[in-house]
This record gives sequence, structure tokens and C-alpha cells, in this order.
Amino acid sequence: MTTEDGIPVFALTRLAPAKINLALHVVGQRPDGYHLLESLVTFADAGDRIGFSRSAEDRFTVSGRFSADLPLTGEGASGNLVLRARDLLRAHLVERGMAAGPVHLHVEKNLPVASGIGGGSADAAAALVGLLELWEARLDRGHLQDIALKLGADVPMCLEGRPLIARGIGEQLEWLPLPSFPVLLVNPLSAVSTPVIFRTLTNKTNPPLVIPRGALSGSDWIEALKHMRNDLEPPARLLEPTIGAVSDTLHEAGAAFVRMSGSGATCFGLFETADERDAAAAVLSTDHPNWYVLACNSVNGEEDHYGRH
Repeated sequence: MTTEDGIPVFALTRLAPAKINLALHVVGQRPDGYHLLESLVTFADAGDRIGFSRSAEDRFTVSGRFSADLPLTGEGASGNLVLRARDLLRAHLVERGMAAGPVHLHVEKNLPVASGIGGGSADAAAALVGLLELWEARLDRGHLQDIALKLGADVPMCLEGRPLIARGIGEQLEWLPLPSFPVLLVNPLSAVSTPVIFRTLTNKTNPPLVIPRGALSGSDWIEALKHMRNDLEPPARLLEPTIGAVSDTLHEAGAAFVRMSGSGATCFGLFETADERDAAAAVLSTDHPNWYVLACNSVNGEEDHYGRH
């Protein structure tokens, strides 16, 4: 999952990394119902993978641990973000006289769905980037971000794939020189509905996200994170009490910092060293065989997973 190896028989393979909300502040709500967020985000060096090849006709296939959760036919398939990304990008290119022929897209679904780590959004972002390369087409960043936002609030940040602050409904992005952390992602394999979590949120105008000045100059980020929040975690814990158990277990396993990501139910633990993280992963995998446990590293902010500086 974290190797450079491509998916066999596909011309291109792109990583769709897990998104980690280190903090998520809900600071308001627009008249149209969209919530205004301020979120500190980083990305893992592991996640789903998307394979791309030219084809005689459009095809979509899946594999991986969670592939059964991606419908291939019926109404559910039409809402798949990878297919929507393909169709939106193709329409945009064709309208401008560029070729965008049939493709075979394959999703290796390694991340659990509805888990707060942006699996579907990351898949869509990777699809946009991979298809541009496969079709040998170019779009400026602004047009690509516009397409990404049409797919969902998390897709623009996943398109960047580097540590950042996301504001507004996800369209205002500011890169941050955040260091890499050894990370353990743990999900009890209980799907959590993001719309339900937001409906359960009682206070939708909370204090904004503040990045301590010292953190940007190299002081202890883990200490800085303790002064931030995930405003969705309290309602998520009420709806899915297992989140509390996951959080407690990560603390007991030695994580230096623990918080829920996104709308849950995935929690992340940041560790001082990779050895400590790996030891914790072994214990949790043994003690909780029905949980999803992923040992990974966050990206370091110097270069994103698409190779841009």
C-alpha cells in the first residue's frame, strides 16, 4: 500500500492517501446550510490506490479489503466519486476541444468507507490527477480545484495532498510546513454518517482555529494540538460510543496525542517514534482483531504525494 509498485496490468497507479484532520473547528453555517470549517489537515503515506488504463470502453473495477462497500451497479454506482470525477473532468476537457477517451479505472479499496479519513474524496482527487496524465491533458490549478469542489468539500484539500489549513467549506487552502509524525489510524469498523453528525452538533459557531506562533518556528506541535479541537468528536461519541473505547486504547498504547479524525469513527494516535507506533499496532491488532489498524507516517509538508514542490 505504501510501495511504489503499481497495480498489475494498469498503465498508471496513483495513491489516494488517507486524510487526517488533526483539528476541525466548526465556526459557522451559511444560509444554504453548508457549515463553515477551519481544519488543520495532514495526509498519510498509505491509503487506497487507483489504477488507470486506456480502454475500448469505460470500465470500473474494484479490489481490496473494503471493495464490497463500493457498488458497481445500480443507483449507488452513479454516486461513486471516482466515476463522477471522470465524468466531470471529461466534460470539461471535451468542451475545450481536448480528447478524453474511454478508460478502465480500478479502485484498490484499502481504507474503510464512511470513516472520517477522506477515502472517497482522496480517490476522487487521485482520479483527477491520474486521468489528466493518462489523457495527456493540462489544466491550471484553479480550474482543477473548481472541479474538485463540485465533487465535495474534502476533494480540494485531497487534491493538494500536503499539510494545510482548510477554511470556508473546504475551498480556502493554506499550506503549512508541518513535520511528519509516526501515526496509528484505528477504526472500530462502525460507519458514521457525516450528515447525522452535523445535525447532532448543537453549537455551530465555535472559536476559530489558532495556530500558535511558536509551532510554525519549530516548537512542539503535539503540545500545540492540545489547544485545538475536533468539534465533531463529542456528537460522534454520543452516536457511536466505541469511538471512546478506541481513543482510550490508543492512549493506553502509548500515543503522545489522540483525537478523532473528521466525522469519525477513525481515531489517530501520534507517536514519538516509529518503533513505539509499531509496538502499539501489534498490541491493538492482537487485542482487537475486528478493528481496522493502520501504521503509517504523515507527510512532512516539503513535498506532496503527487511530487510537486
